[in-house]
Amino acid sequence: SHMLRMLSGQTHRVFTAVAVGTPRRREQALSLSHVQFTEWSPSQLRRYVASGEPKGKAGAYAIQGRASAYIADMRGSYSGIMGLPLYETAQVLRAFGFEV
Repeated sequence: SHMLRMLSGQTHRVFTAVAVGTPRRREQALSLSHVQFTEWSPSQLRRYVASGEPKGKAGAYAIQGRASAYIADMRGSYSGIMGLPLYETAQVLRAFGFEV
């Protein structure tokens, strides 16, 4: 709950990287997104934590879950915030000759 209290009412950055490599070559890409949370009341925070959703999540939330009700603004890559930036992943795979 400490992490969520820090995020409450704030905008934070989410960095997600993807890399593919062989012994001779490496390609990588970085996704940067911004997420703005509304202010969480103590009771909202307690209910969310009690749901169990924050456990095991980077940043203590899942954008595709209950926390989305508290996201006032998002700029960047939705899939990157979820954990796998699809656009950047496709770029890296194309660099290796894969059709995506």
